[in-house]
Amino acid sequence: MTTFEKVRELIVSTLNYDADEIKEDTKLMEDLGADSLDLVELNMALEEKYGISIPEEDFPSLTSVDKIAAYLDEHLPA
Repeated sequence: MTTFEKVRELIVSTLNYDADEIKEDTKLMEDLGADSLDLVELNMALEEKYGISIPEEDFPSLTSVDKIAAYLDEHLPA
C-alpha cells in the first residue's frame, strides 16, 4: 500500500469522505470542503497512526493529499 493510499484511507475513516473523491492532488479545504476542525482531527489522526508529532508550523502547508503523503515519506523512518 502506498503512502497516498494510507493517507486516503485515514481521511476516509477520520473525516468520513468517500474514497472516490480523494485523488493524489485533492485539496482538503477547496475540493473536500474540510474546515479547520476537520484539519485538526486529521492532524491528530496522523500523529496517532504514525507515532509522530507534526509541528504546528508544518501543518498549514499540508493542504492536499499528495503534500501530506510527501511529508510522511520525508519524516517517517524507512
